[in-house]
Amino acid sequence: MLEHFCQWLYDSAIGTGIRESIWVFPIIETVHVLTITLLVGTVAIFDLRLLGVVLKNEPVSRVASQILPLTWAGFAVMFVSGFLLFWSEAAKSYANPAFRIKLLLLALVGLNPLIFHFTIFQSVSEWNGRVVTPLRARLAAASSLTLWACIICAGRAIAYFQK
Repeated sequence: MLEHFCQWLYDSAIGTGIRESIWVFPIIETVHVLTITLLVGTVAIFDLRLLGVVLKNEPVSRVASQILPLTWAGFAVMFVSGFLLFWSEAAKSYANPAFRIKLLLLALVGLNPLIFHFTIFQSVSEWNGRVVTPLRARLAAASSLTLWACIICAGRAIAYFQK
């Protein structure tokens, strides 16, 4: 059923229009790459603060409050542009192992901040100004950076596994 839905997306007027346009696909892809840069860049700043590498004198909550609006904006545009790219290549992407790995990694990277914000971040007032954050916060940050690096690699590999 999922395969038929992907084929329907691929064959649709919108999917065909994006795929066959000389300008639309490259513009969407450029927007996608730029918003990945915004999203991963802001996530990296926060994660590196949790690891005690940058902004050591800034409270974690202040960094989060300043960074998260940009992170969410990047996520929103990245999600829409990524879906449009998928729409235009849905039938090819369905069987692409790099695409499947990317989706799995995206699910994991989405769970990471959920778990972080509903567990260790609840007690941020206790460790907010410390250079060395709790081990669980550092593990979440290291996981996040690793997962995002793998997502970018998997996303780039999609082109090499196209049939």
